[in-house]
Amino acid sequence: MPSDFGPGFRVDKGRHERRELTRRRVRRQRRIVAALLGVAVLVLGVLVAVAFLPRAGSERPEAAPGADRAAAPRPPELPRGGRELLPRYRVVAFYGAPQADELGVLGIGKLDDVGRKLLRQARAYRRGDRPVMPAFELLATIANAAPGDDGKYRYRQKAAVIDRHLRAARKAKALLILDIQPGREDFMTEARHYRRWLEQPDVSLALDPEWSMEEGQVPGQQIGSTDAKTVNRVSAYLDRIVRRRNLPQKMLVIHQFTEDMIEDREDLLPRPGVALVRNVDGFGNPEIKKQKYREFTRGPRRTRVGYKLFYREDTNLMSPRDVLRLRPRPDVVIYE
Repeated sequence: MPSDFGPGFRVDKGRHERRELTRRRVRRQRRIVAALLGVAVLVLGVLVAVAFLPRAGSERPEAAPGADRAAAPRPPELPRGGRELLPRYRVVAFYGAPQADELGVLGIGKLDDVGRKLLRQARAYRRGDRPVMPAFELLATIANAAPGDDGKYRYRQKAAVIDRHLRAARKAKALLILDIQPGREDFMTEARHYRRWLEQPDVSLALDPEWSMEEGQVPGQQIGSTDAKTVNRVSAYLDRIVRRRNLPQKMLVIHQFTEDMIEDREDLLPRPGVALVRNVDGFGNPEIKKQKYREFTRGPRRTRVGYKLFYREDTNLMSPRDVLRLRPRPDVVIYE
């Protein structure tokens, strides 16, 4: 050792050796702790594996990787795919009921034949990359001139009739829209009555205020109306069904052929799960119908827009090309 380390070298050397021993001891303790931890983990793993070993007679085949993900159900979709109805699709519907031809084209002939006719009519509305969604708009609650047993001046379709139309709609990959003419009943009561069907992913709703009567009024003798508060209650009800059932977007159509048929319509509220549609109703010649459409769609719009055509009552029935020249282009086209 060189002598120039000085007299304090031996003391410093002892301190250095003690520090080095201490460091080695600490490193050894860490290695021991790590080794003990590894043994503990190994023992715990063995115990867990033993605990989960299948008992005799209870063996199950090993699940394939990703089996849990594959088993998870996919959220329901619309009849032609996806979960957004508007504006992804343009809806083309046939309206009516089986009780009488006068109620609309949906009630004329066998349902399979009607479905094929609807698909032919709907194809003419395909434009660009916006596909068409066909729909059956069934009069589920029909206003009556007679009070009925409960004095409500309305008739409800039997469940078998609705089920038959839903099967036919599904065969055509179409929506079913349940239309309500409430008579003296309120829209919310009627909507709740159809909850069983509204919980399906391919069933929507329509309100017909023309047939919403006050006390003392009779359908066919007065023209009814509704207001934004009533529509908002129904749309909130539909939206809750959509959220709770994780359903695709539904449509709520409100038919209108007079300016005051929906009071306070500037108060209509949007809902995430509901596409709200004001459908411009009423028959006549093309010029009258187009003028009414321009009036009803003028200014700010809080809803989607629809347009109704009548095979019998309209004079010079507008062609699909004529309808698509309207501005704004209708999101929904309904034939009665």
